[in-house]
Formats: sequence, C-alpha cells, structure tokens
Amino acid sequence: MRKILLLGTLMMFTGAAHAEAVPLFNVSCPGNLAVSADQGGPIYINGKVVKSRAVDDRHFQVKTPETSLTISVEDDDSVSVKYSDKHGASGLCEAVDD
Repeated sequence: MRKILLLGTLMMFTGAAHAEAVPLFNVSCPGNLAVSADQGGPIYINGKVVKSRAVDDRHFQVKTPETSLTISVEDDDSVSVKYSDKHGASGLCEAVDD
C-alpha cells in the first residue's frame, strides 16, 4: 500500500511540473523587445534570462523593473504575449518566424 501511495504522489508531482512548463515561442514586442523561450524555459528578453512565474499550467508572468509580460497558452496551443512597460505603454507582441 505504501508503494502505491508513493508512486501516486510521485506521478502527481511529475505531472504538475510537466504541466507548468513554459512553451516554445519567439515574439517581438514594441520598444525593441525580443522575447523568447525554449520548451520548458527559461524565458529571455533581448537574449538575457529573466525570472518567470507560473500562474497556472497555461499562464506565466515575467516582471522586470522595466517591463511586465503575461504569457498565455491558448486552447489551440498557440502562445500570446502581452506586455506593459514602466511608462504605461502596453499591447500585444507579434510572433517572429525563426
């Protein structure tokens, strides 16, 4: 019984970690911001790694002193990125083809 409980707990944690993985994306935001991530992270702004936070398994946030990003994985698995900066500018970032 103990082995089954341990296995179930391990599967639960493994599933949660996998569900909260940052998706692969590459976008351009106004203000010359290039934002990208490999599958599973990390997230980069202009080539520099930034700290991100999983809100849930389909939403992630990045906050720097200059910029805030909201990353959403849509139902069709596409990614949308919204940004705002410290001056009050905000909008959607556009996908960039590699």
